[in-house]
Amino acid sequence: MPNPMLAVVIEDDADIRSLVVAVLEQAGYVVHAASSGLDGIELVARHDPAVTTLDVSMPGIDGFETARRIRGFSNTRILMVSARADETEERAGRDAGADDYLTKPFRPRELRERVRMLVEGD
Repeated sequence: MPNPMLAVVIEDDADIRSLVVAVLEQAGYVVHAASSGLDGIELVARHDPAVTTLDVSMPGIDGFETARRIRGFSNTRILMVSARADETEERAGRDAGADDYLTKPFRPRELRERVRMLVEGD
């Protein structure tokens, strides 16, 4: 069973990663962060978070492949966060296992609300 107040952030851009971590910590989450898909997969496996935020464009394995691998062993709620605002990309994210898709730039309040809805099931 996922830890209800634990989150994993997978984002290669340090500034965005810091922002997402800060927003989630302010919302009461203990946050573990990774800068690559493989490191993020390892964090999800180790910590069993309630929610995982996941960038789409990362070096190495992209967010779609990262989501597919996470879905192979975890029920964490996945929120893809991407600069790609096109419908095809959003559909690809959901097909890979994402529960929701948020485009950059985003407002911190919107990120917090999306995470809350995913975790609480509203």
